[in-house]
Amino acid sequence: MSHNTFGHLFRVTTWGESHGPALGCVVDGCPPGIRFTLTDIQDQLDRRRPGQSRFVTQRREPDEVKILSGVMEEGGTLVTTGTPVSMLIENVDQRSKDYGDIAEQYRPGHADYTYEAKYGIRDHRGGGRSSARETAARVAAGALARLVVPGLVVRGALVSMGEKAIERSRWDWDFVSDGENPFFTPDRESVAVFAEYLDAIRKAGSSVGAVVEIVAEGVPAGLGAPIYGKLDQDIASHLMSINAVKGVEIGNGFEAARIRGEENADEMRMGNDGRPQFLSNHAGGILGGISTGQPVVARFAVKPTSSILSPRRSIDRQGREIEIVTKGRHDPCVGIRAVPVGEAMVACAIADHYLRHRGQVGGQ
Repeated sequence: MSHNTFGHLFRVTTWGESHGPALGCVVDGCPPGIRFTLTDIQDQLDRRRPGQSRFVTQRREPDEVKILSGVMEEGGTLVTTGTPVSMLIENVDQRSKDYGDIAEQYRPGHADYTYEAKYGIRDHRGGGRSSARETAARVAAGALARLVVPGLVVRGALVSMGEKAIERSRWDWDFVSDGENPFFTPDRESVAVFAEYLDAIRKAGSSVGAVVEIVAEGVPAGLGAPIYGKLDQDIASHLMSINAVKGVEIGNGFEAARIRGEENADEMRMGNDGRPQFLSNHAGGILGGISTGQPVVARFAVKPTSSILSPRRSIDRQGREIEIVTKGRHDPCVGIRAVPVGEAMVACAIADHYLRHRGQVGGQ
């Protein structure tokens, strides 16, 4: 009933709080014999790490991962043993005093009121368990999930920020990971636009939302089930569990409601290799809850960060009406660092379905 675990066969439990001594995850069900290095995990955590530009929170966390169980070292690489893989990430730059003024106050847009309404207590220091800090553990789990499915490549990009959007004709995956790109945007020319836009919002003490797109390639056909175990159902659930996410779509998503059937259906022909070929991918690589073998495409909408300097009306624990300003170090656009988190959650969903498919029908 604690709801800190997701997945069926590739099963991830995360633990820890924003201002506790550490956080981490336990991955159960990871197959034995998967070879990787600590760098494979750390590289993904470094992409999510705070404090890397003026456009994200200035909390300084190295996010150095330690693997405590479930692996053996062989020839300079780590090999999974089939037992639970436990990973730990220490918190080293908490500033709990930043939250002292709001210990008795409910911040608008945050989980303060609902958390206390459910549990009768809340951790006001950065939101405790409901903090986006928890997502570091998911990124660590997702780094391992990427290795479960042979040939799987999961990539994400920020495609819009508030009123500003990329130009899709300029999409360049190589630029997303460019060291000069602070936004995970695939459109080089959007960097200056996003920078000017977000600087103004940040200096005004406000925040803005974003839309992130995740594309998974190398997904074999046949993953998922037609009713209660749909692949897109679990991808949507995983993405909706990310802090501040308020909407998810697969493929054409909501656009499919605005077009005709002949525009939306993905026509098919037989390829030269004797396999079916799709002429488009409006379905986002999933039909009837089952993967088609095409790239799986999902997008999610991230709301503006609720921690802002503009005074907002609220109440305190005694029911008194107040105005509140949230101080501290916060992302003016939390959608930026949500990109590697979204990748991790999609990777975990696909890895889980890959193992479930293998367990049901064999092969692969």
